[in-house]
Amino acid sequence: TKAISEAVQPPVMGRGIAFQKKRGDSIQTDNVNKVFTLQNKEINNRFKELVSSIPIKYILISEKIIESSKDILDIEINDSIYVTLTDHISGAIDRYEQGIALKHALFWDIQHYYHNEFSVGKKALRIIENELNIKLVEDEAAFIALHFVNAEINGNMTQVQGIVKLVQEISNIVKYHFQIEYQTKSMVYYSFINHLKGLAQRIFMEQEYCEDVSEILVYYKLRKPESYECAEKVKQFIHKQYGHIITDEEIMCLTMHIGRVFKASYI
Repeated sequence: TKAISEAVQPPVMGRGIAFQKKRGDSIQTDNVNKVFTLQNKEINNRFKELVSSIPIKYILISEKIIESSKDILDIEINDSIYVTLTDHISGAIDRYEQGIALKHALFWDIQHYYHNEFSVGKKALRIIENELNIKLVEDEAAFIALHFVNAEINGNMTQVQGIVKLVQEISNIVKYHFQIEYQTKSMVYYSFINHLKGLAQRIFMEQEYCEDVSEILVYYKLRKPESYECAEKVKQFIHKQYGHIITDEEIMCLTMHIGRVFKASYI
């Protein structure tokens, strides 16, 4: 039987693990049935600090939500989700107990632009209700969804909300330029929104999409003039509002997606 001292001990759980123990004592590994350890040292330290300040049931609920998300999100999630989501759940329950219900300003946008993450958020609300008999408002699903988006792109919450807002703004420019209603359940619309999310992420993370597409861009400019004009309008908006100049490569891809979503709106 091995002993784990507090100096090296990650957060652990087990029946009777703290019986007749005081802070600083070693514990026996035979009693441990769950070990919470994260690869990033800074995140792991923040998680250990969080564990010491909130009920363990919130941590278990958070872990259950993260595990259940793997059935919906087929992408790698940053370990930071264990800290941010657990902290948010703790705060959401505190607000519930105080009769406070927050509204999310980007609720509609998150629901439509980050459909899978929003589904995770809704599933999280069901898990919380089943575990604690607490029914949180649906806006909390949007807050939870953004924590998963944040963990996917390794950004921060300010960046994530900015990305969602920019996707909404570009989407509206295209919509009102052509005076169309999107076919939101179509694969073309799904691809269009995914492209806008990628574009917005690159802008906020100051990354560039580079490829020699000069000949292709001339083709789209001649064959799809309305789509190209709309893409240029988006370019001007981004430069004016965000101080970012998008490349010809981005314009070419944007023109292509705009043309496809415009055509699909009339099918």
